[in-house]
Amino acid sequence: MRMVTIPLLAAVLSIFGLVDPALARSAPQVTAKEVYLVDATAGTVQFAKRETRRVPVASLTKIMTAYVVRRAGSLGDVITISRADVRHAAANDGTRAGLKAGERLTVRELLYGLLLPSGADASNALARRYGPGVKRFVARMNQAARTLGLRDTVYTNPDGLPQTGGDHSTARDQVTLAQAVLKDPVIAAIVGTERHAVSKSAAHRAHVWHNTNRLLPTEARGLKTGYTRAAGYCLMFTSVIGGHTMIGVLLGDTGDAARYRTARTLLDATAAATAA
Repeated sequence: MRMVTIPLLAAVLSIFGLVDPALARSAPQVTAKEVYLVDATAGTVQFAKRETRRVPVASLTKIMTAYVVRRAGSLGDVITISRADVRHAAANDGTRAGLKAGERLTVRELLYGLLLPSGADASNALARRYGPGVKRFVARMNQAARTLGLRDTVYTNPDGLPQTGGDHSTARDQVTLAQAVLKDPVIAAIVGTERHAVSKSAAHRAHVWHNTNRLLPTEARGLKTGYTRAAGYCLMFTSVIGGHTMIGVLLGDTGDAARYRTARTLLDATAAATAA
């Protein structure tokens, strides 16, 4: 298993200044199958485990959906929720933002519904509008992946729900994506929000959305959780340690609590190495 070779890998990388020397001496043990943690400020790798292995990434897919939407539309655009959007989430047992057919919400509001409760109804509505149509939207996602240099990433839908077709990515590619989306102040603000309320209006019902990321607000500033049986428990997170922005991705962890334990283990080890 590659895990036992990580201290040696870190030691080699530290010679070239690519990984923290303190972490090279004592790599933390983690339960996730694929892991990648970088210091985005210094440009160094903090931890790596099977980071180039191609696997499904569940709802981390919605981060790319948000990235594409931000380049295709305006925050004030209004989208009418269709029966197909609601049916898609329900039929595929996807997590939902509780949207109802006929509601009209802005793109800004739908991005909260997409990224906090991980609404598959919101993702379908956004993809429908900005493909136009889901198929064309997925093509936009894959084009964005190529533009960003995500060579080991293929999307087959805008929500990460299980689907025949071989969608996959890697922990390393997902960290690269996270670095790109965090440059967008709108997305960065949304993924770091614990709770967002939308007041009732003539156009839509009231909604209250809670972020599924339990590292917020003290341990992390975002980004996204994900789970399917095929992908396991996934987590994309960012935190600031010693003035440096850390970005990490965990794929295929063993449970909901395990992914947060893994993230905390990595962040604690990084903090200790920084203080050493």
